[in-house]
Amino acid sequence: MPDNKARKMTASLASDLHMIENAARKAGALAMEWFEHPGKVWNKSDNHPVTQADLAVDALLRKTLCTQRPDYGWLSEETEDDRSRFNSKRLFVVDPIDGTRAFIKQKPHFVVSIAVVEEGRPIVGAVFNPALDEMYLAAVGQGAKCNSKRVFIRDCTGLDDCLMIASDGLFRQKHWKHLWPDMQTISRNSMAYRMVLVAAGKADATLSLRPKSDWDLAAADLIAREAGAVVRDITGKPFDFNEDSTQKPGVICAGRSVYDLIRNRIQQSKGNASANDQD
Repeated sequence: MPDNKARKMTASLASDLHMIENAARKAGALAMEWFEHPGKVWNKSDNHPVTQADLAVDALLRKTLCTQRPDYGWLSEETEDDRSRFNSKRLFVVDPIDGTRAFIKQKPHFVVSIAVVEEGRPIVGAVFNPALDEMYLAAVGQGAKCNSKRVFIRDCTGLDDCLMIASDGLFRQKHWKHLWPDMQTISRNSMAYRMVLVAAGKADATLSLRPKSDWDLAAADLIAREAGAVVRDITGKPFDFNEDSTQKPGVICAGRSVYDLIRNRIQQSKGNASANDQD
């Protein structure tokens, strides 16, 4: 039988997962109220758009989550980082609308992303696509689910048979040492959504050579790994969150066989690809 400490941890994970699922659904409903008219749109920096809807959903999530867990820290794309997060054992890592470009264009490829992070690693995660009513959930050591059904990656063994989610034209650029095979590729703006689609076996891999942030990754990182995926940055390192810098050097998310093939091609290209990835 599990000892008392293990039982308490299991109960804590279940409580936090239930909380963030409910918060994600509430936030998704608010996002859908803005979906056809996202309000004012502007660029924060470096062509990163933000809308009134992003800020409204962020405010809702912060009020909802921090009221229930006032001792947890907070890190969100749409809230200024005051670094008070370092004073808490656990923190919420949130992207209120990941895939803002898709949201602005009224494409159903955006998500609400929420993770609880402890000691640099996500322990529960929720990624919710309200337009398609897809709720992806995971708790550490307990597997991943989509709409209450367990999900698993599909680990294809070769790139020729691979369905890849990546930016258009990435694999045809001249920096690659070797030509990529003629893979089937699709594009999704949200990094979190790409990763949970891999987790659910709806694609075989996703790759981005551009830097990503904690809020893009934390929840989906856990969900994908709990479904059997290998998730690393483009240098081959697993992600640690809640560090001084919130930026990570790209993403590879795939089954083991395809991950190794992708990583090998990146190593051969000696990193020349990163400036050309336009996702």
